[in-house]
Amino acid sequence: MTWVDVELALVAVAAMLSPTTLSFSVLVLVVSDRPLRTGLWFYLGALVATLGIGVIAAFVLGDAAATADPSSPKTWVAVIDIAAGCALFLWVLRALRRPRDPQRSASMLEKMRAVSASRWVAIAGAGAALANPGGFIPIALKNISELDPTAAEYVANWLFFALVSLLPLAVGLLLLLVARGWTMRVLERLRQWLELHARTIAAVIIVALAVTLVRNGIAGLTA
Repeated sequence: MTWVDVELALVAVAAMLSPTTLSFSVLVLVVSDRPLRTGLWFYLGALVATLGIGVIAAFVLGDAAATADPSSPKTWVAVIDIAAGCALFLWVLRALRRPRDPQRSASMLEKMRAVSASRWVAIAGAGAALANPGGFIPIALKNISELDPTAAEYVANWLFFALVSLLPLAVGLLLLLVARGWTMRVLERLRQWLELHARTIAAVIIVALAVTLVRNGIAGLTA
């Protein structure tokens, strides 16, 4: 396993624990009268959108970031790593300094109530817009490109990233199939807990990712 593989794993976990995505994934199950239906379309919308971006990127980016030695990235890749790491550090600092906004939480709740009452097309569209890995996608694409993958390896790596980033919602759906009443009670408690602690949890993983990016970028420039 190379440092690029470690970085890709961190990116996937950071995307999974993104406070906004995680909160929307829990809310879509909690507020719906038919959580399994709503959650499934929401999940499929996010998954298809993420996979679609990966397919497009396979043709656009390909192996442009690859080198013979993964420990010595191209100069432009190293610069992107440092810039992305610094941007993540700044995001964490800003997020942790910003006080909790009850109005924002209420707005998210109302938005998901409206989504849950919509047709399946609207639910899938909301999933594509609200539960995709967002800003972590470019970093993941860069990582995969650095690995110089074959077509099969590219598919496997991107599928890994997409599935991990949406893992909390997938787990929630599976638990609903097994024990709906218990799962709904747990999800409601989890929603309240996330309002207090989601940013802190995400910050820990994102700082680890930022450190890795900056370290790899500096190593690449000084190699």
